[in-house]
Amino acid sequence: MHQQHDAQEIPPGCPAHGKVPLYGPQFGSDPEATYAYLRSLGPSAAVDIAPEVEVELVTSYDAALYILQNPGSFVRDSRRWNALNEGRVPEDSPALPMMGYRPNALFSDGAAHARLRQAVVDSLATVNELKLVRQTQQSADYLISQFGAEPRGQAELMAAYAQPLPLLVFSDLFGCPPELGDRVIVGISGIFEGTPGADEVLGGALAELIALKRRRPGYDLTTKLMEHPAQLTDEEVLHQLVTLLSGGTAPLAAAIGTSAALFLSEDGQAALPVEDAVARTLWNYAPIANYAGHYATHDVELGGRVLKAGDPILISFAAANTDPKLAQHREQLSTKAHLAFGAGPHACPAKDPAFMIAVTAVESLLNRLPDIEMRVPFKDLTWAPTPWSRSLVTLPVRFTPRTLRAAAPADPARAHTAQPTAAAPQRTATPTPQAPKAPAQPRGLFSRFLAWTRGE
Repeated sequence: MHQQHDAQEIPPGCPAHGKVPLYGPQFGSDPEATYAYLRSLGPSAAVDIAPEVEVELVTSYDAALYILQNPGSFVRDSRRWNALNEGRVPEDSPALPMMGYRPNALFSDGAAHARLRQAVVDSLATVNELKLVRQTQQSADYLISQFGAEPRGQAELMAAYAQPLPLLVFSDLFGCPPELGDRVIVGISGIFEGTPGADEVLGGALAELIALKRRRPGYDLTTKLMEHPAQLTDEEVLHQLVTLLSGGTAPLAAAIGTSAALFLSEDGQAALPVEDAVARTLWNYAPIANYAGHYATHDVELGGRVLKAGDPILISFAAANTDPKLAQHREQLSTKAHLAFGAGPHACPAKDPAFMIAVTAVESLLNRLPDIEMRVPFKDLTWAPTPWSRSLVTLPVRFTPRTLRAAAPADPARAHTAQPTAAAPQRTATPTPQAPKAPAQPRGLFSRFLAWTRGE
């Protein structure tokens, strides 16, 4: 599945002297070559994660596990970042939105982290597995209904299926009414696409959602977070929601797309259960490829290199999972021993629901379009040239066209949680002159999905 690379050969585009760039089309087309070279330098090496942004990248499975499981020496609070504090990071660096501090569980340590994480874990524990499967199936059915009847029997699955599906599921889980769900999807999609103002769109939509749940609680994750005994402030709730959205949607889209491609590829994956295709994706194509910024609390020696206190250390989940030293006994490890979901106190709290969504998404696709096949070989697919994730750019497929109609609602309580009820108290205000109504705006993705579930 993976090409073998000479560990001493410097990958194309990497300078013979200086730091290795972990971005751009050359890295994106063959990151394994870069990882192989970096491994020849030791368990970690200095790289540029973005122009003028140096980090220490850990490529060894054992070293990654050591750092992830040692919160006493390695913390996540990026306010310790030396170069940032000294003004050596460009203000417009693409690394800042990914590595800059946010008041959430991901960037917290100690008691603060434990408090925020417990609220997230307990809230996620209230999600019914069967309901989650039904929500995923219904979201899948809607998306397939949009492209499945295409007369040519062709589609591009990343844009038409893998990317929007997690957004629909999460908007539903958070209890978004239609219009707010549309804005949440526009905001989170814009953040990953680099759209100016996307942060403000997402933040504004989530703030309105929280205010709505204060007035009218529901049976959803937003309400559960707000009602948790940890008594999160509205700002804290907002940032946990952002973390769940950003940490759940894009990696899930990558996992769904890659798993479907592996299952449909010509190398025999189709003989395996879908669960195995998803597991292989998590091992060999970690959706979050390089992330989890850590900062040593004191100078630490690792494999002959000194990791200075306050300098950023990133974990290459992609390189650690494919570490050749691990390969010889990987078959004896648990199928869940990969680091795609992290490890230690900051391991992803939603790894089981995420795995379930990915499996259900691929199974739904295969069940609804049983003769679906890829239009290009797996080896010719293009990957996004980003250091943060391992995601397909496109996944072109063909199939026999068919029409899908909406089934029963996945969640009968949605109407109660997402829309005003007749019994809900309504505040009235002094009437003010109304401006002429603007022309109706086209409905967004979540509104169209909810309308489809109602047979409209």
